[in-house]
Amino acid sequence: MIGKKDYGLYFVETVSKKQRVSTVKAAPFDPAEVTARFSASGRAAGFRVEHYGEINGFPLIALTKRATGLRPRIYLSAGMHGDEPAPPLTLLALLEAGFFDDRATWFICPVLNPTGLVRGTRENANGLDLNRDFLDVRAKETRAHIGWLQRQPPFHLTLCIHEDWESTGYYLYELNPYQRPSLADHILAAVHEYCPIDEAPVIDGRTTAAPGIIRPIDDPLLRETWPEAIYLRAHHTTISYTLESPSAFPLEKRITAHRAAITSATMRLIHDLSKKSAYLPPSQP
Repeated sequence: MIGKKDYGLYFVETVSKKQRVSTVKAAPFDPAEVTARFSASGRAAGFRVEHYGEINGFPLIALTKRATGLRPRIYLSAGMHGDEPAPPLTLLALLEAGFFDDRATWFICPVLNPTGLVRGTRENANGLDLNRDFLDVRAKETRAHIGWLQRQPPFHLTLCIHEDWESTGYYLYELNPYQRPSLADHILAAVHEYCPIDEAPVIDGRTTAAPGIIRPIDDPLLRETWPEAIYLRAHHTTISYTLESPSAFPLEKRITAHRAAITSATMRLIHDLSKKSAYLPPSQP
């Protein structure tokens, strides 16, 4: 890739987007060290740590912690794009702070693209955007990830944590085909205390349904490529959010914004489920 200079910042082009990406968002990231911290902290917090695959010597891990009684099943993923360090660091911070307690049953895939993270590139080491790979399934990482997901029960909620270098504020994608009570407004209200919301009428080429909220076509049969969220909507859940922090902001600010979003979404879901079965997923979502 050839770097280009613009107003004092260096940019590179990604394979998938063919657009200039500010390298300011890439932060030093050792996926082996972060994965080891997830494993150690997860076991200390009562999680089962499963190595479901390996890529170029890097383990692919999933953490599961099952609560007793009727508890919502919540899935979180991070590290899909290697130039988005805030998502895995956010989940690590929440894990080390004891956030993932017995209020829910948790399923966490925290470092999905270690070869991208060590290189600071959106794609993996083979130049594949893993978040466009859930239909054709070309990457070893995607195949292993799907294999792990197929062994899990349906989820009440899925949260895919990301960043966007183009955005001027925080925003989210909502997939809610069965019209469950939306969490979008609650999420953005919590984030707004720490980070501006992107109020552009068009974000990432899509018209927004409301400030900071994108509700894309969610029928998998109408999508030419499947990101993780569409695969989850097709097979594992009835409500899903992709959370996007603005990469141009300082790393700590992005982590704080993601923590607020995740806390708001999960706590609202847990609260609602204590009152009614608003989000119970069908056995075949």
